[in-house]
Amino acid sequence: MVGLKKALTGKNLASGWMYFYIHFAMEVLCFFCVRKQMGNSAFFWLFPFAYDILAFVPQSVIGYLNDRFPKFNAGLTGTVLMIIASVMFAAGGFPRYFVLVILCAGNALTHVGGAEVTIRSSNGRLSHPAVFVSGGAFGVITGTMLAKTDMPYWPVILFMISAIPFTLIAQKYRNAGESAQELCKAFNYAKKGVPASVILLVSFIIVALRSYMGYCLPMEWKTTSLHSVLLYVAMGTGKAVGGILADAYGVKRIALLSSILSLPFILLGNKIMLVSLIGIMLFSMTMSITLALNVSVLKSAPGLAFGYTTAALTFGVIPIFFVKISSYAINSVIVSALTVICIAAMLATIGKDEKING
Repeated sequence: MVGLKKALTGKNLASGWMYFYIHFAMEVLCFFCVRKQMGNSAFFWLFPFAYDILAFVPQSVIGYLNDRFPKFNAGLTGTVLMIIASVMFAAGGFPRYFVLVILCAGNALTHVGGAEVTIRSSNGRLSHPAVFVSGGAFGVITGTMLAKTDMPYWPVILFMISAIPFTLIAQKYRNAGESAQELCKAFNYAKKGVPASVILLVSFIIVALRSYMGYCLPMEWKTTSLHSVLLYVAMGTGKAVGGILADAYGVKRIALLSSILSLPFILLGNKIMLVSLIGIMLFSMTMSITLALNVSVLKSAPGLAFGYTTAALTFGVIPIFFVKISSYAINSVIVSALTVICIAAMLATIGKDEKING
């Protein structure tokens, strides 16, 4: 319990909570805009597909540039761009794919800003970026649900404006005057002796596979809007809890336990919501661990390390836009096989828990 208490009260953890709110607000705005703009044509899927590509793939490049220019406030710039884009959507009269590019650029910049702030201020802890990233799941479902109503754009835009002060305050935690190499020196979670290129390749595969698996999880119980809300709450909670528990009890231990324990809950919970939600929460707990692996071999470039994971996430999502499998049996086999692969990959790349990161 001592380790857990330290993980929950760690230095600079406020940076994670501030970017939790920023991340929540921006996903509310982005998904509200995307859902409102999708339309009813036969190619309605192209708009969210373009959003996924434009918002996530460029984050590695933006992260690299932000590593080189650490005093640049990517979070603030991204927030302003998203507000401008949403105002253009609300006003109408602008080519919607042109506005989408602006929205996605803002989204990518703000993601990178949150990663830079939380990683640089964490002293090697996973809880800070985990709390930041978890806010997105809550924002995605909130924005999606609001878009189904007759609510106009303006309340959501005003909500996004409320995040601006937090981007200014959070930037103080970034320690832009110090080198990333020094600030990230405590990220030592990769197995010793394994080349950095192998760590990066394997972590990319893990993230991409788990991203794909997220859309194969059997959930016959998910039939209402409330069920969708509970699903995203479980996902967001799992992301945050995974980082906190990794700090308290060890990265490798939590990575393996959460992956192994999630499988029976996911498979047996196909028609039992509570069982399934427990499995989904466990399944979501490795998010910050793969990020920590990347930072461990890219200490001088935490923004690039984060962007690399988001590119992998997008790579895993792409097949879903073209092929969807509804068979419980087939999805169960896919999830089981890919879980085994991911566990083997984590065993091969995550170093021994030599100390508790308290």
